[in-house]
Amino acid sequence: MPFMLFIIIPLMLLAVILLISCISLVPQATAYVVEWLGVYNATWEAGLHFKAPFLMRVARKVSLKEQVVDFKPQPVITRDNVTMQIDTVVFFQVTDAKLFTYGVERPMAAIENLTATTLRNIIGEMELDHTLTSRDVINTKITAILDQATDKWGIKVNRVEVKNIIPPAEIQDAMEKQMKAERQRREAILRAEGEKRSAILVAEGEKESAILRADAVREQRIREAQGEAQAILEVQKALADSLRMLNEAAPSDRVLALKGLEALEKVADGKATKLIIPSDMQNLAGLVTSVKEMLTDVPAEKQ
Repeated sequence: MPFMLFIIIPLMLLAVILLISCISLVPQATAYVVEWLGVYNATWEAGLHFKAPFLMRVARKVSLKEQVVDFKPQPVITRDNVTMQIDTVVFFQVTDAKLFTYGVERPMAAIENLTATTLRNIIGEMELDHTLTSRDVINTKITAILDQATDKWGIKVNRVEVKNIIPPAEIQDAMEKQMKAERQRREAILRAEGEKRSAILVAEGEKESAILRADAVREQRIREAQGEAQAILEVQKALADSLRMLNEAAPSDRVLALKGLEALEKVADGKATKLIIPSDMQNLAGLVTSVKEMLTDVPAEKQ
């Protein structure tokens, strides 16, 4: 009995191991290419699968995710015989695991060589200046050509990007000098625009200052004129009040005569060269005598 256990237990372990080896779990976004006795049998997608032991095997595990490959710089010659270095980045995705497994021996090397050949053909039809300014055109052409060529390999080329375009050293020096000159020109333009703007601001400030000064002078003159007008108005008002009070007091002829002489005195003190005496002042001497008597009577009344 113990001898049988030594035989049965290893056989059971072997059976368990064999059963486990027949179970295959395919991860998400992955495909397994399965062969039966060395011949393609099926493509397993994500999930649980069983295979016959010793008869079936997984020939290749293929990732269905989008992949990115950065190829090293490739020497290319432009239409005007300028040699430059260009490196590219290819974004691709496997769409058919069977074709990818059996269609090409080394897919990455095949894509790299095809990219380099296509790039040389495209750049060879373009001049240097056009090459440096037409990355989008180059990307579009390479993508279309690679996508068509890789269909038979089960590969979908989604995008190709030209990462760097490296011209010869002498051309780089010339480009740097040109860029430096352009940068200096832009700095000069910016400096000139700044000076122009500063001059405009100064002129606008001076203009506003002059306007403010003119407004201040005008306001001062207006206030002076208003003051003079107010003073004249007050004088005229005082004169009118005095005349009204004089009229209300019913002055005698002597008082009126005295006022007339005062007015005549003010007129005589002016710059006029001619005096017009009213017609009712026929006897100036009598008028003076009357005024003298009136002034004499005033002290007498005070006594």
